[in-house]
Amino acid sequence: MTLSLYNPQVFVQSWFVLQHSVSFLFDFLIYYTIIAVILNQYVHSINIAITRSTYHTQIITEQLHCHHTKILRNDGVFSNWNKITLSWRQTFQWLAPTIELPSTKEIIYYNMDTSKKTEPPVSVEMVQQRANPDHTPGSIYVPEQGGYKEKFVNTVEDKYKCEKCHLILCNPKQTECGHRFCETCINALLSSSNPKCTACQENIVKDKVFKDNCCRRELLALQIYCRNENKGCNELLTLAQLLMHLRNDCQFEELSCHRADCREKILRKDLPDHVEKTCKYRETTCKYCKSQVPMITLQKHEDTDCPSVAVSCPHKCSVTSLLRSELNAHLSECINAPSTCSFKRYGCTFQGTNQQIKAHEASSAVQHVNLLKEWSNSLENKVAMLQNESLEKNKSIQTLHNQICSFEIEIERQKEMLRNNESKIHHLQRVIDNQAEKLKELDKEIRPFRQNWEEADIMKSSVESLQNRVSELESVDKTAGQGARSTAILETQLSRHDQMLSVHDIRLADMDLRFQVLETASYNGVLIWKIRDYKRRKQEAVMGKTLSLYSQPFYTGYFGYKMCARVYLNGDGMGKGTHLSLFFVIMRGEYDALLPWPFKQKVTLMLMDQGASRRHLGDAFKPDPNSSSFKKPTGEMNIASGCPVFVAQTVLENGTYIKDDTIFIKVIVDTSDLPDP
Repeated sequence: MTLSLYNPQVFVQSWFVLQHSVSFLFDFLIYYTIIAVILNQYVHSINIAITRSTYHTQIITEQLHCHHTKILRNDGVFSNWNKITLSWRQTFQWLAPTIELPSTKEIIYYNMDTSKKTEPPVSVEMVQQRANPDHTPGSIYVPEQGGYKEKFVNTVEDKYKCEKCHLILCNPKQTECGHRFCETCINALLSSSNPKCTACQENIVKDKVFKDNCCRRELLALQIYCRNENKGCNELLTLAQLLMHLRNDCQFEELSCHRADCREKILRKDLPDHVEKTCKYRETTCKYCKSQVPMITLQKHEDTDCPSVAVSCPHKCSVTSLLRSELNAHLSECINAPSTCSFKRYGCTFQGTNQQIKAHEASSAVQHVNLLKEWSNSLENKVAMLQNESLEKNKSIQTLHNQICSFEIEIERQKEMLRNNESKIHHLQRVIDNQAEKLKELDKEIRPFRQNWEEADIMKSSVESLQNRVSELESVDKTAGQGARSTAILETQLSRHDQMLSVHDIRLADMDLRFQVLETASYNGVLIWKIRDYKRRKQEAVMGKTLSLYSQPFYTGYFGYKMCARVYLNGDGMGKGTHLSLFFVIMRGEYDALLPWPFKQKVTLMLMDQGASRRHLGDAFKPDPNSSSFKKPTGEMNIASGCPVFVAQTVLENGTYIKDDTIFIKVIVDTSDLPDP
C-alpha cells in the first residue's frame, strides 16, 4: 500500500475521489441550506395561522357568551344571529397561505421624518400688518403696540400723547368725550366688557369713535432724530420719512448678511466689506477637488468629505494610498477588513478578517453541515409542536361549532315560544277591548241616574233653607213693621250728606294743588327742580313701579308758554340702566292761542353740582320746527324731547351731584327774542 501512493495512476484516482467528495459535501450543504430556509418560512406561516385562529376563537367565545346571556333573558338574539354565523365562518379561513410583506418603498416612506415643516420667514411688514389689520403695508412706520417711542427734535405737546400708553399717538382715534388714543390702545379698551375713557372715566361707545386724520397729519410732520443717532447717524427727518430712511438711506442701520447661514448684524456702510472679505460663509475653492466650499467648513471638507484627498486604508493593508472616493470600494475587498462567518445565524461564532473567513469556510464545511443539521432538527421539533397545537385548536373549534349548533336549536325553540306568546297576548288584548266597551256603555246608562240624584239633593237643601227663612220672616215681621220706615229715612239722609262731603273734599284737593303750583311756578323761563329721596325713587324706577317723574309747571311769562321737565332716574331708551334721562315737555296753556307756533326757543338742561367746584353738567338744543313735540299742544302735553343719555349713573352717583339724598335739575328757556303776546 505504501508503494501504491507513488503510483501516478493511483494518485490521480485518489485526487478525483477527493474532488468528488468535496463537491458532494458542498452540494449537500447547499441542499440543507435551502431546506432550512423553506422550513423557516413554513414555520413562520404556521405561526401566523395559529395567531389568526386564536384571535378568531377568542372573538367567537366572547360572542357566544354574550348571546348565551341574551338567550337566558330572551332579549334580541334573532337580530344578531347572522353576525354570529358570519364570525363563525370566518374562523375557518385561518389556513390562508398568502403572507404579504411591505415593499422597500413602503418601508422607506414609513421611516421618513415628515414631522418637521419649514415656515416662510416673517418680515417686518408682515408683523406690522398683523398688529394693524386696518392698514396695508406702506412707507410709514407703525409700532406693533402703543405709540411712537422716537426722539423728537422739539418737545411734543400733551395733546399729541395717548391717554392710555402716554406715548406719541400712532394712528390717532378720538372718542365722544374728546380724548385721543392710539389705534391699538383704543382697540384694547373696546375689547373689554365695559370700556371707559382712562382720562375722564366716561363710557366709550364703539360707533362714536372716529379717526383723527388732522392730528395724524400733524404728527407725521413732526421732526425726529434718526433711531441710530447713538451709532453716528445725524439725520433730522419727519416721522413719516422714518421707515423709508431706515430701509434705504441710513448708513448706520444694522442689516443681516444676505447669506442664509450667516447670523451676523452689520451696519449698512460696512456690509460690502463684510460680504467680500470677512464673512465666514463666503465661498472659496477647494485646492483638491476645485469645488466651491464655505470658508468656515473648508477644513472639515478637506478632512472628511473631499473625494480627491489621498487617504490610507484604516485596516493597514498593503494599499498605502488611495483617493477618498475609492475607499468604500476598497473596504468591501480589503483582506484585513473584519467580518463574521456567513453561518453565524446557524450557530457559528467565528470572527476574523475577510481572508481568514474564506479559509475558515473552506476548512469548516463539516462543522457547518452539523450546525445546519442541528438547526434543522430544532425546526422539525418546533413544526411538530405547532402541529399538535393546531390539532388542539381544531378540536376546540369543533366543540365551539357543536355549541353553535345547539344554540341554533335552542333559538328556534325560543322563536316558537315567542310566536305562541304573541298569539295569546293578541287574544287577551281583544278580550280587554271588549270589556272596556261594555264599561263605557254601563257608564252612559248610569250617568242620568247620577244627575237626578244630585238634583234631588239640591232641591231638598233649598226647600229646607226656604222653610227656615219663612219662619224667621214671620217672627220678625211682627216687631219690625214700624221701625223699617224710620230706618229708611235716616239712610237716605246719611247718603246725601256723604255725597256733599266728597264734593267738598275734591274741591279742597284741587285748590291745594293749584296753590302749590302757583307757589312754586316761575314766570321767567327758568325751572329749578328739587328731587328728594333719590335712592328710594331710583329703586322704584329700577323695579318698574314709577319709571318717570314730572316737575311742577313753569312759564316764559305770565302769559307765555307752559312747560315742565320729565326725568327717568334709571334711564330710558338707549340710556336705560346706565344713564339718567332728562326731557323737556310743552304743556297746554291758557294763552296758547296768542303765542307763535311751533316753539322755537333755545332750551338748556342742567344737573346742578352741589360741591364747591360748581361743575354743573349741561346740554342745550334748538327745537326742531318739524317735530310734533314743539307744535301747539292738542292734549294736556306734547311728547317729551331731550337727552336719553344725559349723564352716566356712575358719574352722577360718584360725584358731588347728590347731597342729603337730593338732586337739583335746572331748565333754562331763552326768552330774549320772544315777542309779547
